[in-house]
Amino acid sequence: MAHLGMRVAQFCLCSYVLAAMVFTTYFYVLSPLVNTVWSVFSPGNALVDERSHGYGPLPRQRLSLLSDPHEVEIDRDLAAPLDENHWADTWPHGYAPSERLYLPSSVNAPRMVLDSGYAVREETLLSKAFSEAMHPTRIIPFYFKASGAVDSDDVTITTLVTSNRFRVFKQLVERYRGPISVTIHIPLPLHSTFSSLKPDHPSRVALNNLHALYASSPLFAEHVDVHLALSPFTSALSGGNVPSPEGEGGRQFNVWRNAARLFARTEFVMMLDVDFAVCTDWRGAVRDALRAAAFPLIRQASRTQRRQPGGVSSVEMVQMLRDGAAALVIPAFEYVKQGEGVDQRTFPADKQALLRLAKANPPVIASFHAAWAPGHNSTDYERYYSISPGSHAVYKVEHYQSAYEPYVITSKRVSWCDERFAGYGANKAACLFEMYLSGVSFYVLSDHFLIHQSHKYEEEARREERKSNRKLYADFKEEACLRYLYRFYKEGILHTDRAANVREECKKIKNIGKTFSQLINK
Repeated sequence: MAHLGMRVAQFCLCSYVLAAMVFTTYFYVLSPLVNTVWSVFSPGNALVDERSHGYGPLPRQRLSLLSDPHEVEIDRDLAAPLDENHWADTWPHGYAPSERLYLPSSVNAPRMVLDSGYAVREETLLSKAFSEAMHPTRIIPFYFKASGAVDSDDVTITTLVTSNRFRVFKQLVERYRGPISVTIHIPLPLHSTFSSLKPDHPSRVALNNLHALYASSPLFAEHVDVHLALSPFTSALSGGNVPSPEGEGGRQFNVWRNAARLFARTEFVMMLDVDFAVCTDWRGAVRDALRAAAFPLIRQASRTQRRQPGGVSSVEMVQMLRDGAAALVIPAFEYVKQGEGVDQRTFPADKQALLRLAKANPPVIASFHAAWAPGHNSTDYERYYSISPGSHAVYKVEHYQSAYEPYVITSKRVSWCDERFAGYGANKAACLFEMYLSGVSFYVLSDHFLIHQSHKYEEEARREERKSNRKLYADFKEEACLRYLYRFYKEGILHTDRAANVREECKKIKNIGKTFSQLINK
């Protein structure tokens, strides 16, 4: 018996050594060799080169996409010209990565098996991801990539910035001190290169200013991932070849929002406009809640500290957030007198201070865009005011309306923003409308708030863009309702709680009334 046991042990040891040799040989010899041969002889794979732009070469950067890719080397060569044709069809030499992304065929597919998945070029993937953008538009992920450690159970602010908003963006970075994924539009005229432009050209100045901004504080390198959007558009309604000094780039807000969220490296995101000040630690509250739900001992201590069982730390609320069924609303405010809302250093830092300003006679602070009630009134500011500071209470938005556009914390995996919206008006409301139809409910964090930093609005441009988007939003609501009605009907859940938002909201749309009645009554 002892002899048999020894033979079994020897067999197991030999098998282990053999497996280790096979794995080591493949990982350190065969795999690099095959990848090198593939990159050289694969059709269309361009060899990247280093070119100067007149103000120094831009360094290369590594980029990881999806759940199980090889790391992809990006050559950030901005001397490549934009073209009137589709950007993915004319992706210039040296601009795209020289390797492919490997999408695994299943979550259990071994990483070392080359043919276990499907190879797709990054430019092809991005052309599909942003196929509804105004063209030519190029998205360059991780132009700058933060070096700080990333916790998946953190909240990344996803935002968008044009070159005239760099100063306020720096203030956001300094106040938040957490992960930020930002899409920055840099204008680039058609048939131009950055190196061919004069040093004082707005496009070249914008790019230089971006580099100076990123180097201006170590907080950028620690926390901020920057993704570039290049396009030549002067406004949402104009396709001119000369970019505006502000570099508005057609104001493709939803394209830029989607890019920022797509490349966020945490499971939770906060969709925020750059001109809002982070006044309270809602990030800490959400992170505490996630930890408390994950670890029973922490959860027990949290229950002792927090008197409200229905707060953000409740297991039910955390699970809904993880499942993409809840969006946490941070109420938004602004100063009644624009001149008082310029300096973020004077903004209140807790709810008690906020209430003093809101209840002053006359009020110093009011709900954001109070003149446009449908935009934020569903937050129910009177209820918010009535809840004592420090209660940690969370309450559900009971009276949703389709123009509602709060600032929310969600799972990264909720529905995407419709990219047909360009310019001001309905773009963010469209994001949240589809989110609501998909089954997401909105919950207000009663201890937290944001305050808008005052600035001048381009009212004339906004009027034209709102007029264009008003018709688009009406059509979009019909399309979205039909999609979710049929989807939930086919899934057999049209009469469940998951589809409650669809049933309630879509019955209001007259043009699909007949279809709605047929599906509901089946």
